[in-house]
Amino acid sequence: MKVDNIYLAGVGTCLPDSVTTEEAVAKGWYDADERERSGMEAVITGGDMPAPDMAVNAARVALERSGHTPDDFGALFHSDTHHQGPDGWSAPHYVLRNTLDRPVMALEVRQGCLGMLASLELAAHRLTTPGTPDAVLLTTGDNFSTPMVDRWTASKLFILADGGAAAVVSRRDGFAKVLAIGSVSNSSMEELHRGGEVMFPPGITIGRSLNFEERSQYWRDQWAKGITPPMGHFGESVAEVAERTLAEAGLTMDDISRVCHVGFARGPLEDIFLEPLGIGLDRSVWEIARRVGHTGAADIFVALERLHTSGQVGAGDRVLLIGAATGMEAGCAVVEIVR
Repeated sequence: MKVDNIYLAGVGTCLPDSVTTEEAVAKGWYDADERERSGMEAVITGGDMPAPDMAVNAARVALERSGHTPDDFGALFHSDTHHQGPDGWSAPHYVLRNTLDRPVMALEVRQGCLGMLASLELAAHRLTTPGTPDAVLLTTGDNFSTPMVDRWTASKLFILADGGAAAVVSRRDGFAKVLAIGSVSNSSMEELHRGGEVMFPPGITIGRSLNFEERSQYWRDQWAKGITPPMGHFGESVAEVAERTLAEAGLTMDDISRVCHVGFARGPLEDIFLEPLGIGLDRSVWEIARRVGHTGAADIFVALERLHTSGQVGAGDRVLLIGAATGMEAGCAVVEIVR
């Protein structure tokens, strides 16, 4: 979807202290061979900080940078990938109360690690509707330091990290102009992340941990029995959404200065993102990702903030924001830094 007059007016993050993977190996949390394969150097861990508070802290930074006041906002979209607090309670309204404190819509976007990009797409649609207020606040926060998750072994694709991010989307002005945004899904692959788990009762209600590796092993076992799992390479969806969104922006991959992607380990990052996009590590944000980990939906905006505030991108640079989620779905946005 080509976008006109939609901007990122401010971005903020909340990143607690980190634990090195060297320390994790020494303490027996992380396998030494896996550390070598992953290339990961450190992971952000949140201790006992509630995930919504990470979102609030990030949002306050983004709001201060945006130049907007609370009266400018018509909605707040909060995304998350892990449990936020009391069951049945509304994390989006907690974030709203502690940021804008306005009687506007506060919506939870359950789009997994694609949550912030999906929220940006929703915000773009809203802001192109005449008569709506000029800004939308996007927030996310996750803390995986819970008893039912082992961040170090839950998946070989990544190490789960804790953190928050926020962005102010505006129709007035901003440091980056959104040129195009879109998504593409392949629902035939949804079963890959379901594995052999029954859907009711939900696993978390009976004490089952979040473990993607167990579900992957289920399909390896099925394959050994002659049962073919859902087939497909997720990199194809990544390449498809990037090519389409770039074309809508009137650009090609050669016009992109940097790519902000999810915080995967090096092998999966290259296989699912970099090779399908036809780029090397030099245009990626690997040097950021390997010291942060996979924060869920925050990854892409953590990287964008680092690139912009450190001066690694400046006026005239085009940046590709791209992510993925279980389902399977890939999302992409093209932004141009304007100041």
